[in-house]
Amino acid sequence: MAGFALIFLLWLGGNGLAADLDSIRQEPNSERRSELAMDHAGAALDAARSAYDAGNQEAIRTSIEEVAASADLAYASLNESGKDARRSPRFFKKAELSARQLLRRIDGFKDAMSFDERPLIERARERVNGVHEELIRLIMAPKKK
Repeated sequence: MAGFALIFLLWLGGNGLAADLDSIRQEPNSERRSELAMDHAGAALDAARSAYDAGNQEAIRTSIEEVAASADLAYASLNESGKDARRSPRFFKKAELSARQLLRRIDGFKDAMSFDERPLIERARERVNGVHEELIRLIMAPKKK
């Protein structure tokens, strides 16, 4: 069982979950960059929650900003791919599902926060929600004639 845990941790590290946004921006494949950015958003939200539990306000602020910046990077990367979301929806749908899950996790974190600290997470939620809605719009756009 310990061997499985070690393999799982190596797999997580190999998938870029510990990578920062600057290294993700260096990924030449825009679709892969989008995936890495959404994974990083989830990891940044985990870091924000840990920082909140520890009472580190600056780390909370930095991590929450990374969540929003990661979602923005994922969307920009998909746009940069030049693919039509309606004809090639694979990575657009994957990003949309990740954004939806991220929104649920943000809502759970917001509910756990004190009322005075919520505006910070609400701004990030608005940015992630904007990305989510735009991805849905691109996927569901009417066919071009």
